[in-house]
Amino acid sequence: MRLVPTRIPEVMILEPVVHGDHRGFFLETFRREVFLAAGIEDEFVQDNHSKSAHGVLRGLHYQVRQPQGKLVRVVQGEVFDVAVDLRRSSPTFGQWVGELLSADNKRALWVPPGFAHGFLVTSESAEVTYKCTTYYAPEHERSLLWNDPALAISWPAVREVLLSDKDRKAAVLATAETFD
Repeated sequence: MRLVPTRIPEVMILEPVVHGDHRGFFLETFRREVFLAAGIEDEFVQDNHSKSAHGVLRGLHYQVRQPQGKLVRVVQGEVFDVAVDLRRSSPTFGQWVGELLSADNKRALWVPPGFAHGFLVTSESAEVTYKCTTYYAPEHERSLLWNDPALAISWPAVREVLLSDKDRKAAVLATAETFD
């Protein structure tokens, strides 16, 4: 497997080596030494799995204390996965990266701590798994508004965007809690 930097270099695409034949396929979804070689020393402490219908948009989520790094992959369906840099001291503050992740392309996305993360389901349904570097802490969770004009995220078209109440009421970048 290899880690490929995106236009925000800290956000990386994990491209696995897929070994396949008439029986199916095998791939490694994580290998610590590859992350260490890329300078990523974070350790994972929690794995999550969600299933969502077409048009569900989850995010853009982050934690102001206990910021989470996430390694996100899709095991069924397809999503447009987004990371937004919320580190005020970063030259890419307020910029975003979006990648199509699917069960077919088998790619994963590394979203480091200090970024908001979210995804939009573009297939009929999708199952997403992600490894986290710190535990979920609901008291520290925040949401950044998915369609904030200041972010100008180019979301793919879907029949209808389906949001939770929390995500519908999310903060815009100008008023959101961010990182130093």
